Amino acid sequence: MAGTLYLVATPIGNLEDMTFRAVRILKEADLIAAEDTRNSIKLLNHFEIHTPMTSYHEHNKYEKADELIKKLEEEKNIAVITDAGTPGISDPGEVLVVKCHEKGISVTSVPGACAAVNALIISGQPAGRFAFEAFLPTDKKERRRVLDELKEESRTIVLYEAPHRLLKTITELCEELGNRDATVLRELTKKHETVFKSGLFKLREYYAENEPKGECVIVIRGKSFEEKDAELRKSWEDMSVKEHLEYYINLGMDKKEAAKKVASDRNVSKREIYKYTIGM
Repeated sequence: MAGTLYLVATPIGNLEDMTFRAVRILKEADLIAAEDTRNSIKLLNHFEIHTPMTSYHEHNKYEKADELIKKLEEEKNIAVITDAGTPGISDPGEVLVVKCHEKGISVTSVPGACAAVNALIISGQPAGRFAFEAFLPTDKKERRRVLDELKEESRTIVLYEAPHRLLKTITELCEELGNRDATVLRELTKKHETVFKSGLFKLREYYAENEPKGECVIVIRGKSFEEKDAELRKSWEDMSVKEHLEYYINLGMDKKEAAKKVASDRNVSKREIYKYTIGM
């Protein structure tokens, strides 16, 4: 029997958010794998947790994961913690979880604070459907591809950002998304927690004059289906009826289905469109 990997959520700012179960699991584990041992030792000391700790971070996540797997196979129980919040989301814990599944090793979570979820629910943006993007890529080409996808995203978008890059990211979002409704949340759960809901243009203007402090979460309203439909209708206006029909036929529809869809798009009778299918 192998040991169990525990993904233990830790507070994102307020130590009172530490759960009783999280403290117990960290005390009972054979080893704690921490993203930053210098940061985590403060948390462990506060709760009088004396379990041995090892570093597991972005720069050693592959080779160290193999070491941790060996310990798990030796029936050791290991708890993973990140700097703050829930491990396995946009951090090295994800690699270890995948390797555990490959080896048939049990993985479970000890739930608690998560900045993305906490930001979403107090942002004032729609919370029923959301897309979590974490930090935008630093590679310019990859960043451009992600921003292009977000432009058409209908779900609420949740992004993480460091304070010194916040203005740059908001400026890019303004260029790509326009003056979309958005919320910037800083210092979640801490004494100086702030929630600023406005349009992206006003947020850009504000942070150009007010330097932000503390880790930030940006929550952005997605493009509504009504907006998408309006843009689609406008695109049909720039197409001939034949081009419109060819668009749907190239998607795999037969001529009859395509004609019906074009008639619906253009709000005209099917009979008016059918004549364009002759000879196609």
